[in-house]
Amino acid sequence: MLVSSYNGGLVACSIIVAILASYTALNMASRVSNASGRTASLWLIGGSFAMGFGIWSMHFIGMLAFSLPIDLGYDVPLTLLSLLIAIASSALALHLVCQDKLPWVRLLFGGILMGLGIASMHYTGMEAMLMHPYIFYVPWLVVLSVIIAIIASLGGLWLAFRLRQESSRAKFSRIGAALVMGCAIIGMHYTGMAASKFPLNSFCGAANSGIDTKWLAVLVIIVSLAVFAIALIVSMLDVRTSRLSNSLDDANNELLKLALHDSLTHLPNRALLGDRLEQAIHRAERNHSEFAVLFLDLDGFKAINDMHGHHVGDLLLKEVSLRLLMSKREGDTAARLGGDEFILLLEPGTPENSAIVAQRLIDSIEQPFETANTLLQISTSVGIALYPQDGQTEHELMVNADAAMYHAKKQGRNGYCFFEHGMNANVHLQMQMQQNLRHAAERNELVLHYQPKIIAPNGPMTGLEALLRWQSPDHGLLPPDRFLPLAESSGLIVPIGNWVINEACRQMKVWYDQGHRDWSVAVNLSAVQLEHDSLVEVVRSALTRHSLASSHLVLEITESTAMRDAEISLKVLNKLSALGVSISIDDFGTGYSSLLYLKRLPANELKIDRGFITELAQGNDDEAIIQAIIALGKTLGMEIVAEGVETPEQQELLTRLGCHTLQGYLLAKPCPPDILIDTMTGLAKGT
Repeated sequence: MLVSSYNGGLVACSIIVAILASYTALNMASRVSNASGRTASLWLIGGSFAMGFGIWSMHFIGMLAFSLPIDLGYDVPLTLLSLLIAIASSALALHLVCQDKLPWVRLLFGGILMGLGIASMHYTGMEAMLMHPYIFYVPWLVVLSVIIAIIASLGGLWLAFRLRQESSRAKFSRIGAALVMGCAIIGMHYTGMAASKFPLNSFCGAANSGIDTKWLAVLVIIVSLAVFAIALIVSMLDVRTSRLSNSLDDANNELLKLALHDSLTHLPNRALLGDRLEQAIHRAERNHSEFAVLFLDLDGFKAINDMHGHHVGDLLLKEVSLRLLMSKREGDTAARLGGDEFILLLEPGTPENSAIVAQRLIDSIEQPFETANTLLQISTSVGIALYPQDGQTEHELMVNADAAMYHAKKQGRNGYCFFEHGMNANVHLQMQMQQNLRHAAERNELVLHYQPKIIAPNGPMTGLEALLRWQSPDHGLLPPDRFLPLAESSGLIVPIGNWVINEACRQMKVWYDQGHRDWSVAVNLSAVQLEHDSLVEVVRSALTRHSLASSHLVLEITESTAMRDAEISLKVLNKLSALGVSISIDDFGTGYSSLLYLKRLPANELKIDRGFITELAQGNDDEAIIQAIIALGKTLGMEIVAEGVETPEQQELLTRLGCHTLQGYLLAKPCPPDILIDTMTGLAKGT
């Protein structure tokens, strides 16, 4: 037999290629299993080629490392056939590992087929040498090489299936698995080579007409490394693209969730509720069934917000939403409209079931809440509208459930009420008033009446308070309590408040030019205005527009408004004070002021609430309270104003207690500026 030998460098290259081929195979298995549809098919085709070419190149580099004392070459058709066998075996392997499950029977069957395929590739490659006489094979070594191929295939399939998911741990596991698989493939190859024996008179029929071994080794190594590199780079890019796509999907889902859910309670918001209502209407029409809309509004929530701050209020809303979720049935929808308003969509919802659920909600919310180490107790009013009798559309159902809820509040709160068609009249009236109020300023329907403020006891006049009125075409002259709550709930209070500031400054400038240079005009600010970013600029612009000195403008805020968010109020009021505007604390004594914050506020005037003035008599509790407020104000260096003075006794007693300024119907009623001229002239003289 001819004596064979091996090139150590090429043997080392074959081992490296075998390990790289194994790692590429594991990586391709991961990409195929994680892809779907057309992408999975493309990865299967590309992966089969990369994996098959890797196994084949390892085999051929190993054969090129083999040498005999005769010239050797390889037949091109048989060489290509061995490559196709390797690719087909790889395709079978990738197809098996990309399945959801790999039972032992399928693993054993696939491992045998793949092992036979690899063995066929090896011995087909050997036949490509076209040896004459034929190569003699040692039978037991051939069988051993086939067994090794089958065992290596079984191990490779099992490892590829177990390590196909992407993770940081899987990457290191694949490297270890690639070393084991590469060594197994190398063992099969060189066992097969050891089984080959060449007689002394042998010659290679492909030595001159086949592929020359001198450049074949370099070509196969370069091409195989290029294939591995391309496959791994594309795989890495695909992984990153997949991760980016998943991140974008997650971000899109999160944005969609934010767009359709309330950010505080994570309940469905108005948009998602509208979609659920539309679907409920379609189902009810199709099934000839009914459902109920329960409109919930918390009783006393504003007082808790004012007393404990928005942080506690937000925590309370979260707790309410949890109780709402616990009280609803499976399949019902709980949503938050905003503020302290919630909706429960009961599907199906008969009147009896709706009443049971409504009472369960009322009982649940009535139980005390422990929020921020504070025991809080509130109640809820529930309005119920039924489809189809109380509304055919989403809008009708919501409006009617809202009307029923307000009716429940009027009946004493902490209860529920079914919608009745007579309730709609008030709802439509409020909606029409809101629509008309939206255009009141541009139609010149808003007017200011002014009530003088005089130095105790009888003058002269030191200023005026601007009081808003609405000259409605439908309802006549309306006082503020008829329309300001509507303006606040609809968000119109900010533009209306801005109009009041501008108009008061304009009128004050008129009086100033008429010679009344000691007067100032007071304007009331709502809580919404105080929290609005544009307030300081609105005041500055109004003063500049009318060339009015800031000392002629007083801004009044109620005690509870100032304490609603004390830190924010302090910042805004400091900015207003920096303009030179005076700050007055209105309705003092009715809120929940902290003396620490009151001392920090840049206020220079305290207005005693009219509630203390109404029952004022010598020696009673109100006198003691007023005396304490006056003492506090003087200690803080503030002017004291008493509003609601209606009797001479009140006038005399307040003057004796030390009030600086008086305001009330006894002294002058609010009236338009043109009618006020005569009154102002008399008061200015102290008559």
